[in-house]
Amino acid sequence: MTSTVTSLATFAAAQPFPLLTALVVLPAFGALLVAVLPRRRPESIRMTALLTTMATGAVAVYVLAAFDTADAGFQFVSRQSWISDFGISWALGVDGISLFLVVLTAVIFPIALLASSPGHDPKPYYAWILLLEAGSMGVFLALDLFMFFVFFEIVLVPMYFLIGSWGHGNRVYAAMKFFLYTMFGSAFMLVAILATVLLNAQGNGSAVTFDIVEIATNPAIAQNTARWLFLAFAIAFAVKVPIFPVHTWLPDAHTEAPTAGSVILAAVMLKLGTYGFIRFGLFLFPEAAVFFAPLFLTLGVAGIIYGAAVAAMQKDLKRLVAYSSVAHMGFIVLGIFALNAEGLEGGILQMVNHGISTGALFILVGWIYERRHTRQIAELRGLQKAAPVFAAVFTVVMLSSIGVPGLNGFVGEFLTLIGAFASARWWAVVAAAGVILAAIYLLWAYQRVFHGTPDEANADFRELRWTEGLVMVPLLGLIVFMGVYPKPVLERMEPAVDALVAHIEREVPDFTSTSGPEATEDVELSDVHGEDHAEEADHAEDGSADDEEVHE
Repeated sequence: MTSTVTSLATFAAAQPFPLLTALVVLPAFGALLVAVLPRRRPESIRMTALLTTMATGAVAVYVLAAFDTADAGFQFVSRQSWISDFGISWALGVDGISLFLVVLTAVIFPIALLASSPGHDPKPYYAWILLLEAGSMGVFLALDLFMFFVFFEIVLVPMYFLIGSWGHGNRVYAAMKFFLYTMFGSAFMLVAILATVLLNAQGNGSAVTFDIVEIATNPAIAQNTARWLFLAFAIAFAVKVPIFPVHTWLPDAHTEAPTAGSVILAAVMLKLGTYGFIRFGLFLFPEAAVFFAPLFLTLGVAGIIYGAAVAAMQKDLKRLVAYSSVAHMGFIVLGIFALNAEGLEGGILQMVNHGISTGALFILVGWIYERRHTRQIAELRGLQKAAPVFAAVFTVVMLSSIGVPGLNGFVGEFLTLIGAFASARWWAVVAAAGVILAAIYLLWAYQRVFHGTPDEANADFRELRWTEGLVMVPLLGLIVFMGVYPKPVLERMEPAVDALVAHIEREVPDFTSTSGPEATEDVELSDVHGEDHAEEADHAEDGSADDEEVHE
């Protein structure tokens, strides 16, 4: 198996064809193709869109198979000068941090298409979804700040129209709120990008470049200025995640969006913000990330508790799942700003897990609405007796969202809590309470919807069809596989995460990341003996070096 992967990686590296460019261009070309097809053939339009997403998925799977697990840098890099006078390039690359977000995107889009239909006007519906996939891929792959901003903004337009044109009753309000919130954040990021590029070029006395690797490895921005720039980026990412208290657009958008829109929004689009924090916040502004980490740890934990508490009060099943996303994204933010390997790995893994589990939940809730034409929990009762297979599938997905051991949600939450405990133990304790709250509101909702005696309206609830079962099989398979055997995922992200943590430590001399048992021991020594912090840092560095030798 190892030799096969090695040969694949060697073969891929030797290919002149830009694989990552294909991940962006294929869905964009598919959107254009759908746009020119005649409206009178809706099945041809749907099949074209589906085949396009499947072809994109095949390329993503190949990239995954050929990915070199030992390489911490960017792989399959595609670079072409675009606007050379301003240092702007078409630059795409993938590393262990972005790899599984790319694969998640490639998996979710065809599943979202199979799980639902537009009901009307299929031509623009499928064109918008394909353009949304192209933009999402571009965000996860961009190595140029200008390209990142372009892709980051491209995804707004398709989702706005998906919610506004194919959503439910209050869809126009929800679409406008989503658009305005995100545009507000993006305005700050645009200013920050221009300032970062110009100030870095001025400080280095070099030509202007938007290349994130070059900017990160040759920083020349004053500390206080860098902190302001980090905050400007952070506003855009916080709105996109969304982080409490700028989350209020999310429940409305999820509730009013069509099923495919809700699935893509939860599984992919929310990750654009958390990925942005890692790739641009931590990588470009490590000192500012360390400085503001306590703030974002606090906001992450607040989101966990707030999201869980409000979810428990919801009467609409889809809105309950939407607020659960606020809590889950709080967990991811907690892992990211733990600023250690365990926390970051847990946060990235939880991004993927949330995409799988919550995406599956939105599909199932959408199917419930198609059958009963209501999402009110009080009107749904006893569905387990009418549709036991449907109930069983919902049970597995719900338990994965709770984080039950053996399913995918557990591993990400466990690593996140380990990382958080090492850097902010009391916030980790509070976050652990959020896990208990998640179990309470999800199990309570499940009991009210699926248990009890069904009334006349629910007695005829249709069982899961075999076509619907086929849609759920890959998601259920990933839920179980990543819960039982997460090693293939973790070993591919570890080198890139370790390199990022080392980058932060190198750029911020006073910062030493803590991890696992060593962190606990360091804190205890500091509490008991009150040793000088510089000496403790030296001991921690020596310990890290010893650990690396043992690992090798």
